[in-house]
Amino acid sequence: MKLAILGFGVVGQGLAEILANQCEKTRQQTGMAPKVVAISDFKIGSLYDPNGLDLDKVLHLAATVGSLEDYSNSATLVRGLDAMTTIVQTNADVIVEATFTDIKTGEPAITHCKTAFAAKKHVVMTNKGPIAMAYKQLSELAAENGVYLGFEGTVMSGTPALRLARTALIGNTFTEVNGILNGTTNYMLTQMEDGMSYHDALKQAQEKGYAEADPTSDVEGYDALYKIVILANIVMGEALTPDDVERVGLKTLSAAEIQTAKQQGKRWKMLGTIRRTADGMKAAVKPILLDSSHPLSSIDGATNAITYSCDLAGDITLTGAGAGKKETGYALLSDLVDCHFFMEENRKVTNQ
Repeated sequence: MKLAILGFGVVGQGLAEILANQCEKTRQQTGMAPKVVAISDFKIGSLYDPNGLDLDKVLHLAATVGSLEDYSNSATLVRGLDAMTTIVQTNADVIVEATFTDIKTGEPAITHCKTAFAAKKHVVMTNKGPIAMAYKQLSELAAENGVYLGFEGTVMSGTPALRLARTALIGNTFTEVNGILNGTTNYMLTQMEDGMSYHDALKQAQEKGYAEADPTSDVEGYDALYKIVILANIVMGEALTPDDVERVGLKTLSAAEIQTAKQQGKRWKMLGTIRRTADGMKAAVKPILLDSSHPLSSIDGATNAITYSCDLAGDITLTGAGAGKKETGYALLSDLVDCHFFMEENRKVTNQ
């Protein structure tokens, strides 16, 4: 399996570190032996060697000088390929899409996916935008071209929220999904319950790296909204769009309401919800008051959690990290393993 990594920031480097240092157990268990042949990043540079790149050297340069310029030359090394050229002209058979994506348009990742599929190349990604905005189109294009599309990390990073629903809970009808899908707002609510103001809680979340300098996507619910759209499409089979989801930001919740709930033994949580009703699918991202008996009530800090309400298995709750360099890198690794088995099965069919 030859990989081209598009985007070599936190996510791309997280995967590279796993491949460089912790992939032997995966190889022993699955037979998968991935080799990174190309990296394309508009900030630190681009490298392509059809025989494979030295990930230790690449990671060292990225960490120390922030540039791949000093990567040693070889007879087969090519520099400076942009993302589109990397997709089309390299010998990679799997594209790892880890670029920054405009969440409103899903670009440039949607175009990267379409280009890869047309070139008969598989794609794994953690970008929410393309799956939230164009899942149906992309999944159909992947199927038409006989290639794999992986996106496990788009909802809860390395916590296998999608794979749980699609594999371990297969055969169930999901009547409702409730999730704490944004660690920033859950962290802030935990701090606000202890008496901290909204602004101080946000400042602390930013200092800890949970929130960006511009926290709008987190506190206004956009991050969780796109995850709910993905869950609706993938898990519940409903073609919802972002416009179909009610969205209410965390700012609408007052400190007095939080303290009153605490005195009553209840807790406010910023939840993403999807429910099947007699009037159709209802989806929302907003603060919701939970009783102490609710499985999501006890989730503190930056942790994510999701509860699937199933007709056969009942309520199943999964908790775990919703972000992080290693965790998101692992989400990509899990998709690569799935892609490996997909490729092996296709080879068997072709050779019959």
